[in-house]
Amino acid sequence: MPPAARPPGQAADRRAFRRRALSRLLWPAGLALGLLSALAGAVLLPAGAVPLLLTAAWPRPHRAVLRALRAAAGALVDLDRRRLAYYYADPGAAALPEGGRAGAYLAARVPVGLLGGAVLFLLVWGAGTGLGVLALWLSGHRADGIAPSPAIVGYFAAVGVVLAYLVLQGIAGVVALERRLARRFLGPDPRELLERRVAELATSRADVVDDLTDERRRIERDLHDGVQQRLVALGMLLGRARRSPDPERADALYRRALEESERALRELKEVSWRVFPAALDHGGLNAALEALAERASVPVRIHSDVPDRPANRIDTVAYFVVSEAVTNAAKHASAALVTVHVTQRDGRVAVRVGDDGVGGADPAGGGLSGLARRVASVDGAFAVHSPPGGPTTVTAELPC
Repeated sequence: MPPAARPPGQAADRRAFRRRALSRLLWPAGLALGLLSALAGAVLLPAGAVPLLLTAAWPRPHRAVLRALRAAAGALVDLDRRRLAYYYADPGAAALPEGGRAGAYLAARVPVGLLGGAVLFLLVWGAGTGLGVLALWLSGHRADGIAPSPAIVGYFAAVGVVLAYLVLQGIAGVVALERRLARRFLGPDPRELLERRVAELATSRADVVDDLTDERRRIERDLHDGVQQRLVALGMLLGRARRSPDPERADALYRRALEESERALRELKEVSWRVFPAALDHGGLNAALEALAERASVPVRIHSDVPDRPANRIDTVAYFVVSEAVTNAAKHASAALVTVHVTQRDGRVAVRVGDDGVGGADPAGGGLSGLARRVASVDGAFAVHSPPGGPTTVTAELPC
């Protein structure tokens, strides 16, 4: 398959894989700087303990020394966070820790940093030894009166490969340990996470209730302004046809009544599709999106790769994201083409809807803000990129 024909999800995965592979080349440099930061922490903590003990009897000097130590520890931790973000692609905590958590992080970093330095020493020593043996063999010189033979070189090469594998695994292990330390000490504590989660759930529940209320009002408005008016007109036509003494006029009124009933059925079907598309239960998300593309007033190109029905009704949320985005593109963006990509991998359903319209969509508008709340109710991520002049891209990531 030529590169231009590859699905965008596969291309994004390849780019992400290349970025991860390149970032691993920076791990040894990150470990070297981590050793320096660990040594700095090992010096700062005992050096700060001495003035704290000496000023313990005087509150004002004690507080001044404590503030200075907190500032120094915070600066050192901030530098270490930058090291984690640049060399390990791990930003750590969003906010700088204060007080004892910074000190605890620096104390925990000391043995980990020394371990990383030991692993780096083994890497450099092994590489130097291997290059030295190879250079002696190529040059024909003797070391301690012994000339390296092919058997000795092969032995050193085999041992070097095994040791190199172990050292590389050690580097990966130290990097993983440093990431865990950053999440443990630099991130929010479990109680704060729990409180934040409770607040998010309360907000999302209130938003879902508001969305349901708005949906009921819209359904009622659609039924009152559309289907109900059609049914009233149908009844009037049937009444006029029944009272008409002219058979030809009555027949024409009956034909108009039949056409009006067909329109009423179509509008009732549209309302039912906006409530819940029946194709989701019968054919799954792919079939529902194909039906949506057929009913849309603007050309829609569907690329859907969802082999199985996702858990916890995620396909319903994905369908409504696509439906609302297509409706907005047709009504407000003057789009000539809408492209939909839906993929499922790594336990997540990714939805991307793009159009070639005029752009300028407001994420805080009624339709898009409702979609954002619907996606947030299932712990998903929602984003809208719509610069003036277009194009508009709506993305959502939904966990299965």
